[in-house]
Amino acid sequence: MSGTGASAVLVVDDDKKVCEIISAVLASQGYETAVAGNGKEALDYLRTSSSQPGLILLDLMMPEMTGWEFRRIQQADPALAGIPVAIITGLAEEEGKVASIGAVDVLYKPSRVETLTTLASRFCKKGQDKI
Repeated sequence: MSGTGASAVLVVDDDKKVCEIISAVLASQGYETAVAGNGKEALDYLRTSSSQPGLILLDLMMPEMTGWEFRRIQQADPALAGIPVAIITGLAEEEGKVASIGAVDVLYKPSRVETLTTLASRFCKKGQDKI
């Protein structure tokens, strides 16, 4: 499934503060958000939700299931493989490795509001089809 046309962004990060900030920024720009604290929660959400997000913002270093593990499973699942993923990380040295998992972009923590909203606008519509 392509993310184009969906309005929601799924934020996957174990740092609750990061999730709150990203959700608040996106909400202020008219985007719906959902939050998962690790890759396992994200997969559970994606497999049970009635609609899919237009974009997944994925941290790499999380407990229980890392972003790397999540992405490998997501890419292998035909129902989820088409959802675009952007990496959110505080580690600049991860950039080379990130290319190998097919991410559409990399955002570094902290990221500028404009960078975040520009990325969301590439894959999501504002304020439609609630997740």
